[in-house]
Amino acid sequence: MSAQVGIIMGSKSDLNIMNDAADILREFGVEFEMTVVSAHRTPDRMFSYAKEAAARGLKVIIAGAGGAAHLPGMVASITVLPVIGVPVKSSNSIDGWDSILSILQMPNGIPVATVALNAAKNAGLLAVQILSTAHADLAVKMQAYKDDLRKKVEETAEELENS
Repeated sequence: MSAQVGIIMGSKSDLNIMNDAADILREFGVEFEMTVVSAHRTPDRMFSYAKEAAARGLKVIIAGAGGAAHLPGMVASITVLPVIGVPVKSSNSIDGWDSILSILQMPNGIPVATVALNAAKNAGLLAVQILSTAHADLAVKMQAYKDDLRKKVEETAEELENS
């Protein structure tokens, strides 16, 4: 099976965060590709990646970026695929707010689904949920994942209530 999800990031320094998306996709058995695509340092590469993604079989793009964080929005402006933005708190960040607002405040017509700061795991889960609309097996796995989360909370509540 070819990659269904593209995971891209502005620089290798984002890898430790973006690996969380890859881990979730692996857990659900979703094929993905991962690479560095900088909106500022390699705009031609970014343009080609976004323009060719659907033709290569991708269904969703997860784009992580820190600082000015233009990558998710610029990719969304080029492709018809859903783009999930992951704001990354970088070394030159203003507590991550610059990244959050750069990804969140997109103009009408260019939507980017935005997760919390450094929340690549949630981006991976959202990608699985998007894919599950066309793949019943993923919907079943996602329901089991959510059931497990519920059970863990119920177990914790019971432990606290009985102590």
